[in-house]
Amino acid sequence: VQLQASGGGLVQAGNSLRLSCAASGRIFNRYAVSWFRQAPGMERNFVGGINRSGGIVYADSVKGRVTISRDSAKNTMYLQMNSLRPEDTAVYYCAAGASVIASNLASQSAYASWGQGTQVTVSS
Repeated sequence: VQLQASGGGLVQAGNSLRLSCAASGRIFNRYAVSWFRQAPGMERNFVGGINRSGGIVYADSVKGRVTISRDSAKNTMYLQMNSLRPEDTAVYYCAAGASVIASNLASQSAYASWGQGTQVTVSS
């Protein structure tokens, strides 16, 4: 599975941004797909994800400000981010995993396929 993340950029705090993750084929019924982010000098952290049955989980740090969705016809997953804060500045990665289950949805090691990352910078 190949993934292509896009949509990052420089935005002011309080604004919104939508990231996209295009998959190389029809994967959503076989793979869980998630977003992770990595701030400079920090570990890569789970943002949110969709399991194979369509259930969505968000990290507490972004809950209420982000929405994850997928368009099966376009083989694309989205991350809508609202009320952006400077601490949201990071490289955002999408990932897909065929063996991901509910208990390891937030675990990087569960994902075999990763996109190249897209930079989001939020200015204050």
